[in-house]
Amino acid sequence: MFIIGLGTAVPPQRHAQRDGWDAVQQWPQFSQLKPRSRAILKKVLCGDNGVDARHLALETLAETFDRTPDELQAHFTQHAPALAAEAARRALQAANCQPDEIDAVIISTCTGYLCPGLTSYVSEQLGLRQNIFALDLVGQGCGAALPNLRTGEAILAAGRAKRVLSVCVEVCSAAFFIDDDPGVLISACLFADGAGAAVLSNEPLPGRRQVEWKFTDSRLVTAERNTLRFGHSNGKLRNILLPQVPQVASELAVKLFEESLLATALKREQITGWILHTGGRDVILALRDKLKLSAEDVRHSSAVLREFGNISSPTVYFVLERALNDSVPDGIWWMSAFGAGFSCHGAFLKVKTE
Repeated sequence: MFIIGLGTAVPPQRHAQRDGWDAVQQWPQFSQLKPRSRAILKKVLCGDNGVDARHLALETLAETFDRTPDELQAHFTQHAPALAAEAARRALQAANCQPDEIDAVIISTCTGYLCPGLTSYVSEQLGLRQNIFALDLVGQGCGAALPNLRTGEAILAAGRAKRVLSVCVEVCSAAFFIDDDPGVLISACLFADGAGAAVLSNEPLPGRRQVEWKFTDSRLVTAERNTLRFGHSNGKLRNILLPQVPQVASELAVKLFEESLLATALKREQITGWILHTGGRDVILALRDKLKLSAEDVRHSSAVLREFGNISSPTVYFVLERALNDSVPDGIWWMSAFGAGFSCHGAFLKVKTE
């Protein structure tokens, strides 16, 4: 399988982290938060946590504070299809592919629920064929891109499609609110909105840098389920985010990487590029430590985090797009993401310039 086109999209509204601190202090209920909660907000929004700004589908940050469950769901319904469709249009354009050439569309999300799913709305906006195979994937959190791409690979390998559209979209602001839960507070300060898309084919696109999907594997550690997941509170999605996420994510990511090297008979020194989900500053630092990586190795992941925040499942599309447009050498690249479950996914990509 080849990734022949990539596209990303974010809302036009860009909010600096410091603006978030200014906004939350104006919230009438701010003084009712516990001192520890106020301290967390100030530390994350004003300190160097690897994020300078985020793109959020919010006209003002004050919208975050007092929305009902129905308003949050309406927010997702309004913005998720539009972001997904925009990223998909850009991927189609990059692949020189017309909408009627797409045989299957797979869309992943975890920040909202629609029935019919996002594939219905995105198919309509893009003008995909009525006999499209449409598959909605939910509940995989930040790691969803790789299972999505792996599903696309299976459809292509089965001969059921010639071209597949893979999309991940998250409207994290549809799950934002403020209370005294540290996980809720940190999530509201780090996560962002966006979408990523890829056009997949069994044939490379002539004249372009080739990205071939060579191997993939996953690990699911259910004993760590409560480390990172969504729950529900008063009708709202509540992000459960425990402090040990960086340690759990990095240890599982290293184990998967090492076992994938053994499965493919590859050597670590053959890896020329690293496409890693950002997570957060502490996650990147933990990955660097466990994988023995330099700041240069993770520069694209760090740049995406700094400029956009944690975009959840679309993140690796953003990182891959940057790496392909930069001076990362051809060869074998390792792509990896993790998320709810606790799950971790990885893939070896063979990148070649014609």
